[in-house]
Order: sequence, then C-alpha cells, then structure tokens
Amino acid sequence: MNQIHNFLNWLSLHLLSCPFKSHFGIDCPGCGLQRSILALLKGNFVESFKLYPATIPLIFIVVFTFIHLKIDFKFGAQVIKITYIAIAVIILINYIYKIYNHQLIN
Repeated sequence: MNQIHNFLNWLSLHLLSCPFKSHFGIDCPGCGLQRSILALLKGNFVESFKLYPATIPLIFIVVFTFIHLKIDFKFGAQVIKITYIAIAVIILINYIYKIYNHQLIN
C-alpha cells in the first residue's frame, strides 16, 4: 500500500507539461486530465470530476472499445460513436465554463 502511495506521489511530481499552455499561456481543452486521473487513482472521484469531467467517460470508452474489438458487440460501433460525441460535448462545455469563469490562466 505504501508503494502505491509513493508511486502516486512520484507521478504527481512528474506530470507532463502542456505544450499549448507553455506556448500560449492558457489552458487547452485537455488541461486537467493528468491530475484528474491521479485523483481517480487515489480514489477521489469528486476531485477527479472537478479537475476534468470527461475522465471517467474516456476511461469507459477506452475499456469498452478494447472489449468490443475482442467480442464484437452488435451495437458496439454505435455505442462508441455516441459516447465519443458525448465526450466531445463534455469537453467543450467544460472549456466554455472555464472561459466564462476566467479559469484558463492558473
């Protein structure tokens, strides 16, 4: 258990920097994903959602896509398309929310 905690702390200190943010000085639509995944790995679902609302749907669609490739669900392709559209909408709404509340510059 202590090794997992140490690994998560190490990850939080070694996050990849956002090239968009370092170049333009504002968040990109994907900013917050790494921190959200770390919060999720620590079991903090609320913090994960606040940092990046699309994290859980993204993880779901990746897992579902791999399972669909093995099992080939009858309506799997449609589920994947609809979920990707929903995720894009979530990301767009989140970014517009950040713009509206002046949260793009940290």
